[in-house]
Amino acid sequence: MHTENRQRLVEACEGALIILTAYDALQGSGDMAAPFTQEASFWWATGIDAPGWKVIIEGARGGRTTLVRPALSRVQEIFDGTVSDEAVLAVSGASRVIYAKDFEPYLRQLARTHGVARTIDVKYPYEFAPNPAPAELVGLLSRIFSSAQDCSQKIYELRAIKSPDEIRRMQASIDLSINAFSTIRERFASYKHEYEIEADFTHIFRRKNAIHAYEPIVAADGNACTMHYVANREKTTTKSMVLIDIGARIDGFCADITRTYCERPTKRQMAVHAAVVEAQRRSIELLGPDVSIGDYFHGVDEIMKDALQDLNLLKDRSDEETYRKYFPHSISHGLGIDPHDPLGRPRYFRPGMVLTVEPGIYIPEENIGVRIEDDILITESGRHNLSGRLSTSL
Repeated sequence: MHTENRQRLVEACEGALIILTAYDALQGSGDMAAPFTQEASFWWATGIDAPGWKVIIEGARGGRTTLVRPALSRVQEIFDGTVSDEAVLAVSGASRVIYAKDFEPYLRQLARTHGVARTIDVKYPYEFAPNPAPAELVGLLSRIFSSAQDCSQKIYELRAIKSPDEIRRMQASIDLSINAFSTIRERFASYKHEYEIEADFTHIFRRKNAIHAYEPIVAADGNACTMHYVANREKTTTKSMVLIDIGARIDGFCADITRTYCERPTKRQMAVHAAVVEAQRRSIELLGPDVSIGDYFHGVDEIMKDALQDLNLLKDRSDEETYRKYFPHSISHGLGIDPHDPLGRPRYFRPGMVLTVEPGIYIPEENIGVRIEDDILITESGRHNLSGRLSTSL
């Protein structure tokens, strides 16, 4: 898979020289490293899930691929372990491995025949500190080559179209997540705290050698009105609506599913839940190949405004402030190696794309938050709900 991905990238970049980096390990607390998650495009190109590596892809030489091993101290090797050349070559399909000390000299050698190096140079508009590895690589390439050009858009366009192997891996993650949700629903009446629900998901995932694709969200009542609530420590009751947004990761690919459950819902809670389920059904029906992204989002806005008006939450359909108070997030995002996988800024949906459809209605003044989310594959003839066998019942 990774060899094929690199070949597609070489063709898309017309034989250019491409140099990518893994993320670096970051400090967690004291002398402990934070949990490591690999840079998704680097993993897509190499399959290597360890920090500090680099890859050089020489398009002019048929995609010859050189991996660059990070320099590790003896202490790091003893405490954190290392991986053999044979193992990384097997998983990546690369041609050879060189040492970190030889990386810059080899780049200078390549610069004699290549004026431009392609890499990923993306500035994310987030409020947390970025991993330093990509910026450091851009700085190095800019000093050695005439130009270091961003090729992230090409990579994102390629990553957006999932191969049959990638879809198979995603379906495995989705199927395990569905099984976990089904188990939790059966046990739902026994839970007294949000963290008990999270713990059972974790148990089910780890028993199958899977991990959480992202920080699990288990949000009871008003907590569900915080989109990325991850504390998961509050009490629940039989009257609590509990929004559960959790997905497994297997073989590098993610699931992303949300359901909202309640043992003894009120009429109002049932009405809000039913409105979200119907909005999701209608939104999914809008999807298909060659459907305009703009038309899709416009159609969803009309559907969500219908739902809010039916619940007496929106009087004037042109009142965007009130509309976004009760539905503050996007209806969809890409899904794949990242929980929020890039779709490459397309104008139209294309077969092979996988995206979520996740309408939600959040009413802070009533302590109600409901979201229903499924993972949808765009096919040649329409769409397929990869998580559709999981009931949306309250």
